[in-house]
Amino acid sequence: MKTLQLKRVFKATALALCLSASLPTFAAQPKDEVVAVVDNSVILRSDLDQSIAEVKHQLTAQKKTIPPEQYLQQQALEQLIVRQAQLEQVKRYNIKPDEKGLNEAVMKVARDSGVSSLGAFQQKLDAIAPNTYASLRNRIAEDLAINRLRQQIVTSRIQISDSDVKNFLNSPQGQVAIGSQAHLLHVRISGDKEALKHVAKEVKAELEKNNDVKTIGEKFSTKTVKVEGADMGFRSLSDIPSELAARVSTLQTGQTTELISVTDGVHVLKLLERKGGEQKAIVPQYQTRHILIQPSEVVSPENAKQMIESLYSRIQKGEDFAVLASTYSNDPGSARDGGSLGWVTPGMMVPEFDEKMKNTAKGQVSEPFQSQFGWHILQVTDTRQQDMTKEYQERMARQLLGERQFDAELDTWLREIRNNAFVDIKDPSLDRKKNAS
Repeated sequence: MKTLQLKRVFKATALALCLSASLPTFAAQPKDEVVAVVDNSVILRSDLDQSIAEVKHQLTAQKKTIPPEQYLQQQALEQLIVRQAQLEQVKRYNIKPDEKGLNEAVMKVARDSGVSSLGAFQQKLDAIAPNTYASLRNRIAEDLAINRLRQQIVTSRIQISDSDVKNFLNSPQGQVAIGSQAHLLHVRISGDKEALKHVAKEVKAELEKNNDVKTIGEKFSTKTVKVEGADMGFRSLSDIPSELAARVSTLQTGQTTELISVTDGVHVLKLLERKGGEQKAIVPQYQTRHILIQPSEVVSPENAKQMIESLYSRIQKGEDFAVLASTYSNDPGSARDGGSLGWVTPGMMVPEFDEKMKNTAKGQVSEPFQSQFGWHILQVTDTRQQDMTKEYQERMARQLLGERQFDAELDTWLREIRNNAFVDIKDPSLDRKKNAS
C-alpha cells in the first residue's frame, strides 16, 4: 500500500509539483555532479535533491509517512529518468507550448502565490535567488510540452470500435451517462492547500446528510478556505464535464461523489434525483458549396486573394458557381462535384468557415474570406434542422471510453519509452534493479 501511494505522488506532473511545492525549492543551485545519463541529457544531483524535497513536501502536507531515504531517492530518480525520456521525445517531435498557454500556466502559479502580474511574480522569485523565475517558467513549459506529447501519442494508440460504442450505449452505465438527466448539488472548496483537504472531508460528510448547500458554504468557509455550493437543477450528463459525468453516472439517489481534486480546488457532487433523457439534439445543417484558392509556390497570398475576388465578381454577374468551382477550386474533393460539401454541421469546418456559413442566407454567396487553408467563397443552397441525437450519443460514448483507456495506455507507453531509453546510473546505490537483485 505504501508503494502504491508513493507511486501516485510521483506520478504527479511537474506543474502539479510547482503548484504545491514551496517556491524556494526552485532556487537550488546546480551541482556539478551527474547522477544519471538519459539518452543525450543528464540528471544532476541538484535535480534529484529538488525532486525529493518536493515529494517530502507533498507527503507531509498529506500527512503521509515519508519512506526510507534510499527508497525515496531511487523512486525520485526513476521518475526523473521517465520525465527526461519524455523530454527527449518532445525534442524529437519538436513540440513547444504556445506563448499564450505558457503565460496562462505561469500566471496560475503566480495567483496561487498571491501575485497578480507576471512582472511582479518574476521580481518576487528572483529576489529569492537569481534566475528562479526563468527556472520555474522553463519547467512549466516542459510540463506543458510533455502533456501535449502524451495527448498526441497516447490518444493515437487508443482504438475504439463501432461495436465498443454500441455495447457501451446498450449497457446500464451507458444509458445513464448518455441518456439521463440528473438533479445535482455541487460544492467547490478552494483556498489554502494545507487546510483544503481536511475541510473538504468535513464538507462531504455534511453534504451526505444535508442538502442546504448555501448553509454548508457559510458554515465551512474561513479566511483561508472558500466553500461555494450550488443547486445545479436537472442537467443532461452530456452537458457536464466528462470527468464529473463519469463519477455521477455510478451514483445512487442521495449519494455523493468522492472528493474530486482539480486545479481550481476540490469538488464534490450529490445526486438528488435522476430521470430519463428526453431531450433531442436537434441542430441546424447547411447544404453548402465553396471555392478554395490556396497560396502556393506559384500563387502568392496576394494573387490568391485577387483570384478569389475575381471569381466572386464573376458569380455576382451571373456565371455558374458549380462551373467555376470545378474549374478553379483547389479543393479536389469538392471541385469535381461543383464545389459541393453536402450537408455541413457547425463544428465540422474551421471557425472562419463556420461563422461565414451560419451568416450567409440561403441562396446567397458569401464575400471572400480567409482561413488557414487559403481564400474561400461559399454558397448556402439550403438549410434544415437535423436530429443528431444518435451521433452525439456515439461521440460522448467514444469520449468516455477513450478516457477509460487513457491511463492504462499512458502507463504502457511510459514503460516502453523507459525501456527504450539509454540510461546510465552513475551511483550504484540509486539503481533499483541492481539493488533489487
